[in-house]
Amino acid sequence: MTRVKARWLENPDVQHVCEVLTKGGAEVYFVGGCVRNALLGVPVSDLDLSTNVAPQRVMTLAEEAGIKAIPTGIDHGTVTLVYRGTPYEITTFRRDVVTDGRRAVVAFADRIEEDAARRDFTMNALYARPDGVLVDPLNGLPDLHARAVRFIGSAAQRIREDYLRSLRYFRFHAWYGNSDAGFDPDALSAIAENLDGIGRLSRERVGSEVLKLLAAPDPAPAIAVMRQVGLLSLILPGSDDRALGPLIHLEGGISADPLCRLAALGGDAPWEALRLSKSQAADVRLLRAGAEGTDGPATLAYHHGVSTARNVMLLRSALFEAPIAPDLETEITKGAAAVFPLSAKDLMPDLQGPALGAALKSLQKDWIRSGFMLDRDALLKRLL
Repeated sequence: MTRVKARWLENPDVQHVCEVLTKGGAEVYFVGGCVRNALLGVPVSDLDLSTNVAPQRVMTLAEEAGIKAIPTGIDHGTVTLVYRGTPYEITTFRRDVVTDGRRAVVAFADRIEEDAARRDFTMNALYARPDGVLVDPLNGLPDLHARAVRFIGSAAQRIREDYLRSLRYFRFHAWYGNSDAGFDPDALSAIAENLDGIGRLSRERVGSEVLKLLAAPDPAPAIAVMRQVGLLSLILPGSDDRALGPLIHLEGGISADPLCRLAALGGDAPWEALRLSKSQAADVRLLRAGAEGTDGPATLAYHHGVSTARNVMLLRSALFEAPIAPDLETEITKGAAAVFPLSAKDLMPDLQGPALGAALKSLQKDWIRSGFMLDRDALLKRLL
């Protein structure tokens, strides 16, 4: 008997929510990511639960116990219970009735095996009772131990139910798979045979999935295989993944920035291809333009801050196969701390309006070129 061991399982609040439901006759199981990650010993962000009773019954039991119940997705079987400020998503066992490659019409199910069979990967069809005992309807635990990302049943069928699963396959492989063991040939064959369905997906869904993939510790092997099966060029036309591996190596374990990695892939306006937010799009454009420009790390840090300056310089080295300067961090620190010694009032009233702005801009350029060494007096003398 395998038991899931995790602090969240021992939390009295978590146990209370489970007890409210089980005392009302419901079966309750933790499912998916929280179980998978607990078994792998990696952080858990959300607690998802599954039950055999209808969502209206879940709401009734919760409300009778004084727990707030929100019908967040009641038509699809999901209710969110909020206890002491913490949300718990409870979803009734489901089975797919109709799928169209983007969404599914579901019906409630009575058996955990039916609920497990509609999920994507074997490592995601793991359940745990409130006492921690693992329930593994599809024998996914050996795959999890081997870090083998495998589709449940027919890979092609799973993909045709939701074409986003092709991208999810690579995202899960980047986060949880064993790259040394390679990629599942059945999964790759099914993905390659169903590329025509990718165009049906919204760019927002694709973009969200790509950024999650790029946030993995080392997504380079997954991205390379995406290229080989033809998926990368579909979602990021014109992209090139040759600089991604060197960039990850140069990062040296620092916190990964998926937008910087996306800038390394490049392509034809990737911010449009992935429907990024305005802020994200601006960041990717800035990183790519900075890497292809000539500003040094100090100048970049002065204008854009430490993080952007570092990312630009790492990206530049990866794209152009150039070594990192040994004084990179020193230069970045210097630029980030620099303060321009002049303000508009220093040039008034002699200069006004556009002439004032132009003079300040010109003097600032001189100051930056000097390595931030020119002081106020030296700069003012340049106006004489």
